[in-house]
Amino acid sequence: MSRWRRFLVLSTVAVTGLGLAGCSSASRDAQRTTTTSAATSTSTSAGSTTSSTGSATSSTTTGASGPTQVSVYFISAEKLTAAHRTVGPTPQVGSAAVTALLSGPTQAEAQAGLATSIPAGTKLLGLDVSAGLATVDLSSDYQSGGGSTSMRDRLAQVVFTLTQFPTVQQVRFELDGKPVTVFGGEGIVMNHPVGRADYEDVEPAIMVESPAVFDSVSSPARVQGTANVYEGRFHVQIVDYQGRVVADQAVTASSGTGTRGTFSVSVPFATDRDGQGAIVVYSLSAKDGSRINVVRTPVNLSAA
Repeated sequence: MSRWRRFLVLSTVAVTGLGLAGCSSASRDAQRTTTTSAATSTSTSAGSTTSSTGSATSSTTTGASGPTQVSVYFISAEKLTAAHRTVGPTPQVGSAAVTALLSGPTQAEAQAGLATSIPAGTKLLGLDVSAGLATVDLSSDYQSGGGSTSMRDRLAQVVFTLTQFPTVQQVRFELDGKPVTVFGGEGIVMNHPVGRADYEDVEPAIMVESPAVFDSVSSPARVQGTANVYEGRFHVQIVDYQGRVVADQAVTASSGTGTRGTFSVSVPFATDRDGQGAIVVYSLSAKDGSRINVVRTPVNLSAA
């Protein structure tokens, strides 16, 4: 929902430095790691769920001993968008992140246009991580209802939520304990593990992973995410509570024009009081210079 992340496993509950990962390709894994922070996880018995500890964002790295901020991914304007959740203290941060995802957007997030394609009633039955592969077991409710778009969206939501953790590059799905080879009535073939690169069509051209919806932001704003736009060039704009543009900064991602790159930029701004504003990203059309790929993330701006 990052690609932020840095949102599982192979060690003890001791916290170690980890970052966000998640594509099926090695190059994209390396890019994602540059925009994420610390995390750690451990695998427990298949009877419950896998334990995971860590932090998916640079702002919180407290592991099992304290609350941990993670990202969950919802759908807005038919594309993925990130929201943050605080979980724990718990040694099962990975499971907690998936459980938070299954709970859906908050009322405020829903009013801001966030939705989920995951059917109500879907439960996490198990989570195991080994050698970069997360095997997630969900109840059969997960594949009920919806067409091909809804099916891909819900798969992407889970994949992005799990691959925020540096120990997870790919995801394999199970339903009620049985491996999924064909998903849903649309017959989506799932006979192989999947990663973020498999859902490029569900990502916005410019994905802001931090700040997420309704995060508190003070100057300078640290804006991070991924982009796949012409020459990697786009703009980050900050709009205050009155709708005034208080910053507009040109940005170049690490790659573009068919290859998704990462970005992390510090954007100074000034506003005369606290209030709800927005982070707006957009690129300019090479054809006529008009704004395209516009994504607006509502945030709470601080005048301090």
